[in-house]
Amino acid sequence: MSKQPIGIFDSGVGGTSIWKEIHALLPNENTIYLADSANAPYGPKGKDAIIDLSIKNTEYLLSKGCKLIVVACNTATTNAIDYLRNTYKVPFIGIEPAIKPAALQTKTNAIGILATKGTLSSELFSKTSTRFASNIKVVEQIGDGIVEYIESGQLYSEDMKSLLRGYLKPMMDANIDYLVLGCTHYPYVIPLLTDLLPNQVKIIDSGEAVARQTKVVLERNNLLNTDRIKPETEFYTNGKPEVMTSLLGKYFDVKYLDF
Repeated sequence: MSKQPIGIFDSGVGGTSIWKEIHALLPNENTIYLADSANAPYGPKGKDAIIDLSIKNTEYLLSKGCKLIVVACNTATTNAIDYLRNTYKVPFIGIEPAIKPAALQTKTNAIGILATKGTLSSELFSKTSTRFASNIKVVEQIGDGIVEYIESGQLYSEDMKSLLRGYLKPMMDANIDYLVLGCTHYPYVIPLLTDLLPNQVKIIDSGEAVARQTKVVLERNNLLNTDRIKPETEFYTNGKPEVMTSLLGKYFDVKYLDF
């Protein structure tokens, strides 16, 4: 089982930011990445629809022999991961906004959360926010349009910059010193956010933490691949392969999959 691949899925190409962190920490692991770009974003969809899409993605990765599945999507994690863990035998790693470190480290007592509607309206997000951020100001912003621009290859467009500028204004007005990214697509706009935000604002995403947790779970279940053979990586999308290729680099082969 240790030589079987790690499966990773997201509602599009954004979760490749998670794949990069996992690959950096666990370079011996074989991986399969599945981008459900045709249904991106998951945020506006209802919980039942998100669970159905997560089941579809999970069963495809299981058909490829995956030993562990990373739900590299905040919305799918907050809405579907409990169902997946109760239904399938393989371990699942989820992802949620890193509210805790931001809330514990803020000096201005104000943090910003940029996330999808599905994440911000979820029960898991509410519980986490109440537990760690009840005594500070939290400026929540639904990032409508960001995923769509990335999925259509308009990452550095003027429209994207204008969109982000509008989303950040109320956060800067509130004097935030931490911005938490609550969608795996959003790390790809960090260069734009850095240009738009004051220097003192720190940006937090969950990629490194997810990679570390993946390693812990693999070790705990004796699933860590210690082979020194070059690992196999497979990337599948039901959207535009060239969009994922632009994020990963031309040396990666991205296959179109009609699913």
